[in-house]
Amino acid sequence: MNKPLDGQDVAEANLSPVPKTIDWQPLLGRMPGQMPHNLGPWLSDEGSLTQKLVALSKDQFEVQVLRHDAATPDVGEANALKMTRDTPVMVREVVLKGRGRPWIFARSILPMTTMTGRLAGLRTLSNQPLGELLFQDPSMTREPIQAAYLSARLLHVPAALAAGDEPLWARRSVFCLDQKPLLVCEVFLSEFKLEV
Repeated sequence: MNKPLDGQDVAEANLSPVPKTIDWQPLLGRMPGQMPHNLGPWLSDEGSLTQKLVALSKDQFEVQVLRHDAATPDVGEANALKMTRDTPVMVREVVLKGRGRPWIFARSILPMTTMTGRLAGLRTLSNQPLGELLFQDPSMTREPIQAAYLSARLLHVPAALAAGDEPLWARRSVFCLDQKPLLVCEVFLSEFKLEV
């Protein structure tokens, strides 16, 4: 499922104006062949997406919380965190807005066992950007970024943020704080593609 794209996939993608749907792929220092050039640097950047969005928005940046509650991860999320689907987690979904427009839909999976001790504050982030907290924590480590081009539905994007079930580019990675994992998935919405 996470096999790197081969030369034929890349060659076919370069001939086609519309990217094919691909499942999560490790970037491995390069982008999958179908990735749009304007999104490539955003998908592969290992720094704080929040900081980059604040700069792009000229400080007109906000976080709109859609949900932050106990739920069940999907199979892919559970696999990425190397846990079973019945492991108790908190699902946090937010829209990152620039200049009042929805740019990024972010879905984070936080195992209950991660939100303990000094990390208990993750349970009550409100509209504080999770990325801001992650990149300020000296214990933070990050697994390699994966990218995908999947339907909005498979990426859990609410219908109000996507035109039908349009395919969208996304990236995800597992972060660890104090060696406790959490998964962050960031989906680049159509409004954002108009900005870059």
